Amino acid sequence: MRSRTTLTLTEFQYIACAKEDSADASSQSATPENRKYLPAKSFQRLESFLLENRGDSENPLELMGLSARKDVGKIITAKNYVGVIDMGGGPILEILPKVYSADGADVGHREAKELVSRMLRVLVKAPNKSMQTAQVDTARMPLYECFIRMFLDEVSEIVRKELRRAYVQTASNENTVRGKILFSEHLRHNSIHRERTYCLFDSYHLNRPENRVLKTALCRLSRRTTSAKNSADISILLNAFDAVPLSQDPIGELSLCVQSRETKDYTAALRWCLVFFRGESFSPFAGADQIQALLFPMEQLYESYVAALFRRVLPPGYRLSAQDRSCWLFLEPSPQFPLRPDLVLTRPDGAVFILDTKWKQLSTDQQNWGISNSDMYQMYAYGRQYSARQVILLYPQSASISANETRVFRSSDGVTVRTYFLDLSDLARSLTDLIRDLAQVTPRG
Repeated sequence: MRSRTTLTLTEFQYIACAKEDSADASSQSATPENRKYLPAKSFQRLESFLLENRGDSENPLELMGLSARKDVGKIITAKNYVGVIDMGGGPILEILPKVYSADGADVGHREAKELVSRMLRVLVKAPNKSMQTAQVDTARMPLYECFIRMFLDEVSEIVRKELRRAYVQTASNENTVRGKILFSEHLRHNSIHRERTYCLFDSYHLNRPENRVLKTALCRLSRRTTSAKNSADISILLNAFDAVPLSQDPIGELSLCVQSRETKDYTAALRWCLVFFRGESFSPFAGADQIQALLFPMEQLYESYVAALFRRVLPPGYRLSAQDRSCWLFLEPSPQFPLRPDLVLTRPDGAVFILDTKWKQLSTDQQNWGISNSDMYQMYAYGRQYSARQVILLYPQSASISANETRVFRSSDGVTVRTYFLDLSDLARSLTDLIRDLAQVTPRG
């Protein structure tokens, strides 16, 4: 596949339509407003794709913002989702999260791309699996190649542990009798070759849906990758699938892949197969045939990543429940309106803390730093129903607010809500500091 230009955006950055189709988007990337450009045809395709996915009641968050600016014209603003959009021609669009370190500095594209890779490894894995990092510098790769790399890491692990086999019913001419004889087929095929017998039997074989889907995905990616490392590793992995036929309907066969104890190692790799075959990522957005959108909601990535890292640094005696389902807003006439806090932390002494992740950049320029009323109503309900010692809103580090600065809100009936900023460039340390802070909070008298 011929190498193509990659245009990288971060959250809240916007792109405009280039004056000429021949304009090179990469050459127009540096402007006073940090504006970037897409060729006219690519811009129009992207605009159509966004309009197709607007107004979906199941997805109230917009994929990207559509608006206009004076002297610029139509603009498309990145927000909420990160990943890759391939318009089928022109530059490939990369969207990265806007991330700041504890000192308020922008971490840059390389570190942001590395963070997305780490978050995705958590999202696609089962919660009890450890996070592994491939011995490849993914931060230097285009984001699409990073996605391929993560898929190859999963398949490599499956091959290392050995591909799963299954009993497959086979009908063929054999020199000895195996299973049962198919007499009609035997008479039709062996009127001359009396030394053979046409039989129906079970053979223990690699030809099962999971392996067929994986091989088909590897073959497709071998034609799309532009990375020499990824291409070489795909060729090596395909050797392990030599006895496996290609799938004629990979999406259909994915529905036949039932998760079980035997196939639990396939879970993450098969999720990636769904991403590559449908071109939709883990979001429900789909575009026209010429567009492939691999897009991931940052809210979900952030929530999953924080929960996974929290479990790794949790001291003995502490308990953590993610998406807890033990409380309801009302109990009569029956339990109704379930509460689902992101994290419920219980100290060894029984003190309860509610932690809710919010992917939003707070700012000192906004009233209450930009904390929304709806979020505070939600936190108040959590605090009351769980009798929580504190409710903590976990925001990513902001550019304008110090990591040590916090806001504490107290109600007249004992609910305390406070903010806490997480340094995503060193999340384990940041969460360890938070646990240390919570250990000092006195229990209710």
